[in-house]
Amino acid sequence: MYPEYLVAPMRAELTNDGFEELKTSEDVKSAIESEGTVFVVVNSVCGCAAANARPAARAAAKNEKRPDKLVTVFAGMEKDAVDTARNYMLPYPPSSPSMALFKDGKLVHIIERRQIEGRPAQMIADNLIGAFDQYC
Repeated sequence: MYPEYLVAPMRAELTNDGFEELKTSEDVKSAIESEGTVFVVVNSVCGCAAANARPAARAAAKNEKRPDKLVTVFAGMEKDAVDTARNYMLPYPPSSPSMALFKDGKLVHIIERRQIEGRPAQMIADNLIGAFDQYC
């Protein structure tokens, strides 16, 4: 685990923009299995999370059509919550950062780390907005 003082500003980048932080396995199950659409961000301390993933998630969340719920878990911190979120993302391998959209508990769109690294935040946001427009 990372020291909380290190990750607090990284958590706040999302929670200050309306993302709910999920810290337990039960919180994750309840959110993802709910009716409607849920956007899950697996947050991370890495540089591509800072430069690409978090800015993209925040930008996409401002889209007119957006998920019913915006949630986040933090890799390297709340292990059970992250593992539970990743189980819902199977068959995709664990990846952080990553982002997934669920509709009525089913995975309908995912962006893995390999699709985040080296891509501009706006390109990732546009991908997410396309998914939001389609499923939300």
